[in-house]
Amino acid sequence: MSCYMSTKEIAAYGPYKLENDGLTPKQRARKRMEAQGLMTKGQHLGHRWAIGCVSLEITQRCNLDCTLCYLSESAEAVKDIPIDEVFRRIDEIRAMYGPNTDIQISGGDPTLRQRDELMAIVRKVRDSGMRPSLFTNGIKASRDMLEELVENGLVDVAFHVDLTQERKGYTTEVELNEVRQEYIERARGLPLSIFFNTTVYDGNFHEIPKIVDFMVKNSDIVRLASFQLQADTGRGVLTERDFMISQTTVADQIRKGAGCNINFDSMDIGHSKCNKYAMTLVADNKVHDVFYNTEYVQDVLATMGSDIVFDRQNKRQVVEQMANWVIKNPKLLPKSLGWLKDKTKDMAMDIFRAKGKVNKLSFFIHNFMDACHLEKDRIDSCVFMVATAEGPISMCLNNAKRDDFLLKPIAMPQAEGVIKFWNPITGKLQDNKPERLVVEHTRKTARGRTKEKMDAERLAAKANFGRTESDVLQDDVSVNEIAMNEAVAKQTVES
Repeated sequence: MSCYMSTKEIAAYGPYKLENDGLTPKQRARKRMEAQGLMTKGQHLGHRWAIGCVSLEITQRCNLDCTLCYLSESAEAVKDIPIDEVFRRIDEIRAMYGPNTDIQISGGDPTLRQRDELMAIVRKVRDSGMRPSLFTNGIKASRDMLEELVENGLVDVAFHVDLTQERKGYTTEVELNEVRQEYIERARGLPLSIFFNTTVYDGNFHEIPKIVDFMVKNSDIVRLASFQLQADTGRGVLTERDFMISQTTVADQIRKGAGCNINFDSMDIGHSKCNKYAMTLVADNKVHDVFYNTEYVQDVLATMGSDIVFDRQNKRQVVEQMANWVIKNPKLLPKSLGWLKDKTKDMAMDIFRAKGKVNKLSFFIHNFMDACHLEKDRIDSCVFMVATAEGPISMCLNNAKRDDFLLKPIAMPQAEGVIKFWNPITGKLQDNKPERLVVEHTRKTARGRTKEKMDAERLAAKANFGRTESDVLQDDVSVNEIAMNEAVAKQTVES
């Protein structure tokens, strides 16, 4: 049985700081994995990269209210952090983890950020030698916005589409394929890697095979399908997941949709209880596992290191890079040729029917932790960080105490050494550091559990004055107007 972190342990566990230890970012990652006993031959962290990815949250605002949302209930009430602070965090990420780090430009939904600032942020990431990805629900990610983002250096776009978003008119994941297809067409022809994220819960678990089938049929443009397991964290109204949802059962559902066996255990990405990754090749809509030979995959991983950086925007170049690497590593040549022989034999007819077209489609399973069920060994070996004002911190740990960072004033250096403090509630600079920031919600800023509570209180208050639930649901009167009307009614009764 796992031992969960206490409230005190969660509060005391702070963001990572840049150490003056003489180590490279990858050496630090290796040291961290070794400390957890996870530096295996198949460990991605420390062999290939210094970190899996870093989430750069450029806004907390969102135009959806997902039933499983990791954001804080305070999110809609805080202002977007100053762009100078965003740039500072980008520089800090570069110093902590080095070049080619994958940066998820996220939120909230990042497309709600002022457009010229969004472009400047993407350009800053790319100019810093890192790889920017846009993580969005896609609602505002128009074709012209995507084109402009590409011009500014965007590498990937990840669209999050699933039933937890409660998009009007859609009751199944199959129906939501209409939305996914629309997003694919928006991005078609642009030099972007397309990802799709799906939150898995008991309402769509049975539809995973159909989602996978859709990804397979669109593998000419879709490069990654990520499945994120339900977690009781943030402001979402859904809580703990059903017992049937696990890494194992989700992997089985992916295999069912792909129509073949897929190996999710050939490599480790941080802690095995957190992440599972598999790569496949698709020809003529038939899926073929790339990582079926675990020993060979791990030999390649250990030998390759970070010497090769694959350009996800250039498939031909990736093939050439891989071929050149095989030639330059003669010790692995027999195994490489054996793998190639197996795949050629396995895929020959499918490649023929596809007229030589072969696409790569990867699958990722991310097992987030509940806010009250954090396991320290998993936090210590986390590969998915969030950039905060105080440094990068594990995503699951950040989700458990978001307000500790969101509602804290940020020191902003000014000319001549003057320090002012940015207030996240007002969005303004002030001379003195606020002692305590409190969020007072309105109907406009309430989301998730807070919105449910306010709605219940509103219904109860109106019921006291003889209103029916139907009356309430049809009423568009604001909270302030309701309060005023009730006050007048009370005065009338008393008189």
